[in-house]
Amino acid sequence: MKKIILFLTSSFAILSTCFISIKVTSTEPPKGGYHLNLPLGLDEFAVEIPKGNPLTKEKITLGRELYFDPRLSADGTVSCASCHNPKLAFTDGLPASVGIKGQIGKRSAPTIINRVFSRVQFWDGRTTSLEEQAKVPMINPIEMGNKDYNEIVRRLRNIKGYREGFKKAFGTEEFTIEHVAEAISSFERTVVSGNSPFDKFESGGDEKAISDSAKRGLDIFRGKGRCSECHAGFNFTDERFHNIGIGMDKPKPDLGRYEITKKEEDKGAFKTPTLREIARTGPYMHDGSLKTLEEVVEFYNKGGIRNPNLDKQMKPLNLTEGEKKDLVEFLKTLNGEGWQKITNPAELPK
Repeated sequence: MKKIILFLTSSFAILSTCFISIKVTSTEPPKGGYHLNLPLGLDEFAVEIPKGNPLTKEKITLGRELYFDPRLSADGTVSCASCHNPKLAFTDGLPASVGIKGQIGKRSAPTIINRVFSRVQFWDGRTTSLEEQAKVPMINPIEMGNKDYNEIVRRLRNIKGYREGFKKAFGTEEFTIEHVAEAISSFERTVVSGNSPFDKFESGGDEKAISDSAKRGLDIFRGKGRCSECHAGFNFTDERFHNIGIGMDKPKPDLGRYEITKKEEDKGAFKTPTLREIARTGPYMHDGSLKTLEEVVEFYNKGGIRNPNLDKQMKPLNLTEGEKKDLVEFLKTLNGEGWQKITNPAELPK
């Protein structure tokens, strides 16, 4: 069952005809379609899937193979999974990601978990869909290092198994880079996390699902800590961009969103990440400068790093040591289930 849903912008609501919501509670999937079964705590009506790229089993299977295949990179050493590793909750555990020839980027790899609920991608929001996002690293000289998209398509077309896979998924062996991106993004939309201890407590009504310390931490998260002002909703993100001061005390700071919009107010602003699986996805911040959740809480407690574009919401919190510990305990309850079932393919197409 398809439903048109409303998406809010900063000042008004628009009716979207380009994206659809998949209702996962009906007994039969749409013809040729695929049910995205979401765990407890996730909002099925917030799913964002382009109308032109509906989920199918064939595309997801193909996308999984492509995601784990280092042959997408120029030298055959780097795959999507290199920076978004399922063993590390779809991150790489590094302050900055490493691409071909050991080149180090300038930002930490965010998790792809629950990206099905978002349009805008990357720390700076440079793309507005997972399809666009999937293509960018392929021609980044530091990441996958291909000269152009044609190089990638030619390489994949020379692999019989991929020609067969694209034929099943898209009905053609003459596939394009758009087909490659649609397959990868289809797979990525199945990477979800829910049914966490918090969800069992909040949505399932299980009072014993989280500790008393975590319950106090939840109160702080929603109250004195003001965390929920930006980490809002079921996915714990407002999908907006904020300057909290990270890196702004450096001689040449990363200007984040400003590099895309060229708006003065966007200097030093970065996308609010989801807090789901946050205890598993360190180090933290766009530059990976904070190693632990305790460091993150202390950073916010001090009100961030002062700079001309610091978000107005960033103010000292004056949390006690006990309150800080409780807040960390709550954050740990956001570790959930769903993504763990995803593993490397036994073998890649030949």
